[in-house]
Amino acid sequence: MLSTTSTTAFCAGADVTEPLDAAGGVVRMEAFADLYRLLDELPVPTIAVCVGNCVGAGAEIVAGCDLRVAGDNLKLAWAGSRLGVPVGPARLTQLVGLSRAKELIYTGRVVEAAEAAAIGLVQHTALADDAEATALTLAGAVAGQSPSGIRTLKGMFRDLEDTAARIGYENERLLDFQRNGAGLPRG
Repeated sequence: MLSTTSTTAFCAGADVTEPLDAAGGVVRMEAFADLYRLLDELPVPTIAVCVGNCVGAGAEIVAGCDLRVAGDNLKLAWAGSRLGVPVGPARLTQLVGLSRAKELIYTGRVVEAAEAAAIGLVQHTALADDAEATALTLAGAVAGQSPSGIRTLKGMFRDLEDTAARIGYENERLLDFQRNGAGLPRG
């Protein structure tokens, strides 16, 4: 389960004002790309506790998890388009459909808990203070199933959705953006 010690923010993504040189920017983007890949490769289901701000890389982590529980204070946004960062389609499209994914990624607008539930982006909603307990209950329900069966099913979902290829494709674009494009931070 991926959670936070604060109910005000799960993850606000990269600090685009962080004073990094070009090499430091590449190292940071490589770390994000590795995180996205490893999250997909984890052989057991993952659950994100989505409370407060889940922006940029935070939104990517949320979308990369198998299941999601939203707190009632959720503020979820794919902010990459504001900065030219090529991120989002690999995960979000499979969750909410092509048309909705385009709108959320192109505009970077904020999605709150009720909308996230309505569009199928999260499976459960709860008060922010209760979101982790709700996720633990969900984790218990998954853990009560056959461990080998769950691992097999996780692998099947990964293979049938071709997530490794989609995430690899997007990660290549992210790294190219950082190494040869505008990159982050910008100034």
